[in-house]
Amino acid sequence: MSRVCSIRGSKVRVGRRIHRSGLAKKKGGIGRHVTQVNKRLVTPNLHVKRIWVPELDKFVKVKLTAKALRTINKNGAYVTLKKAGLI
Repeated sequence: MSRVCSIRGSKVRVGRRIHRSGLAKKKGGIGRHVTQVNKRLVTPNLHVKRIWVPELDKFVKVKLTAKALRTINKNGAYVTLKKAGLI
């Protein structure tokens, strides 16, 4: 099952995590050095929700991010889902 928001299209991105070693100069060391850069996945905050659409008088099951849920609360379920092409 893909990790993509059906409203905003947010998906998994690739990021990097920097690993540093050494003691900081102000703590008496010779400074911090980057020794390794690891790839990591940045995943969207996805939820599967049943949203009530009063205009259609039924529930619609949608996989969406927390930000998309706020968009639905702001603009209304019918308008947002219609704009996304889900109804």
